[in-house]
Amino acid sequence: MDESFSENDIKTFRRESFSEKQLQVYLSQHFKRMDLLPYIEGHYNLKLNRYMHSGNWFREIGFPKESIKSCEDFFKYYRTIEDKATESEKKAFLEMITFTHSMLAIGYSKLGMFDLANAEHKKNIEYTKNLDVISYASAINNYGLYFYWFKKELDPALMNFNLAYQITNKHFPTHTLIGSIRDNLADVYVDQGNYNDALPLYQTNFEFYKVALDEELFTIDVPRLINAGSQLVITFIHIGELEKANQAFKELEAVMTNRDYIKRITSDAKLTFLNAKARLFEKQNNYKEAYNTANLIKEYSDSLINISELAGLKWRDELNNITLERISLNFKIDRIEKENKIRSQRSKLLIVSLLSSLVLILLLSLFLRRRQHLINANNKQLLAEQSRDLIALKNEQLESEIDSKKRDLSDFAINLSQNQVWAESLADKLTSIKEANPKEQSLLLDDLEQFIQNKITVDGDTKEFYERLDKLSDSFYSELTSLFPNLSKNEIRLCSLIRLKMDSRNIATLQNITVSSLNTSRYRLRKKLHLSENEDLDDFIQNI
Repeated sequence: MDESFSENDIKTFRRESFSEKQLQVYLSQHFKRMDLLPYIEGHYNLKLNRYMHSGNWFREIGFPKESIKSCEDFFKYYRTIEDKATESEKKAFLEMITFTHSMLAIGYSKLGMFDLANAEHKKNIEYTKNLDVISYASAINNYGLYFYWFKKELDPALMNFNLAYQITNKHFPTHTLIGSIRDNLADVYVDQGNYNDALPLYQTNFEFYKVALDEELFTIDVPRLINAGSQLVITFIHIGELEKANQAFKELEAVMTNRDYIKRITSDAKLTFLNAKARLFEKQNNYKEAYNTANLIKEYSDSLINISELAGLKWRDELNNITLERISLNFKIDRIEKENKIRSQRSKLLIVSLLSSLVLILLLSLFLRRRQHLINANNKQLLAEQSRDLIALKNEQLESEIDSKKRDLSDFAINLSQNQVWAESLADKLTSIKEANPKEQSLLLDDLEQFIQNKITVDGDTKEFYERLDKLSDSFYSELTSLFPNLSKNEIRLCSLIRLKMDSRNIATLQNITVSSLNTSRYRLRKKLHLSENEDLDDFIQNI
């Protein structure tokens, strides 16, 4: 996916860039990559960058909870390596740390956790204020956006924007951040109805973004350029400068038709341009073009809304499918239980019928004395054979019970090992709580409580699931153990889960292991099933 969705390409951070299949593949590969991070020794910068990129991608794509989790993982890992890293390495971490603080604050804000968001912004400002980097001005600007976007408080937003602008203009006048701050200031002035103060800021930005290159991608920020031009046109209209508005619009049209820019024009930027166009036509009394543009805006907006709703519906459908599968599985289990009861009743009826037939035979033998000796001899022989079969059956049952006990002992050892790992994780969390300062201890205790609650919930749900699974797969278990008696209980259950066509991630979650550990289990299972490299494990199990 890196070839199609590079981290250096802005489309990777846009939800509309992905089809549902591409998004699922990207997410799968993303989680697999994150699962490998704990196994990488050293390479602090690489691992921190992965956590930061994960938080940023989830934030841009619209998953604030996952973004928060990745950012929190970033800081958890940083605390473990802070004392091990060299000074040069720590210096390289500065921008990642302040950027992750900002992402974490935005994630909290989107979920309405404003106290945590406010504290995170202040923490970021305090962290960067003594650093000779652009990050200090950026942190103050982000704090202003917090008040502007989420709190809807214009005065503190304007105060922070002005402070960020003074710092950037003095120390980093050519950095593209200054353009963002000018946009923010102008937007506040527009909200206050102060178009005369907003006008020079939009004018400056329109010229600025024509030549300014993004510090990371080294390209013109086309969406910001279009936004600045559109705002400039609208502001000219508000103050009655239609001729200047028309001239600015012609320059903006040249941007929209520039072949080098077309692929980088976002949906929001296109809508902003169309709104400016409609406003200009209306003020020029060109009502026909204004009407046509308004219809185009509506069609385009409806199209974007439909795409967004369709994507949401697909995700909801996927969740509903999971729910339906669970309901279907429960229904199948209940149906099988009823069928087993019916079979049991039929067996009892068959036994009664056989006994009745035997009684009839005995009664008939009284009347057939001539054949009495022959019948008795045959009966004795039949009883002897039944006795041998019964002894053989008991021996097989005893051997099966011994094998089952061995497998249970193996499973117990595995569970014991997993519980030991969980206990070690619990001990680590307790140590972190003891060493944390009083402010952090409350958060860590909440995290510990959730950690323990998750363990209780997962153990209970997993036990109930396996009980139902064992009932559902009874005949399959018998067939499998008869063919491969050396399989452990966990391996038999793994075969049953594969037979239900569950994907690897769900199986790993049920077995309380990572996907990589599951792959190892699958490899060992293949060896026990004597499969060649060309044979597919899933197809083999489906055909048993």
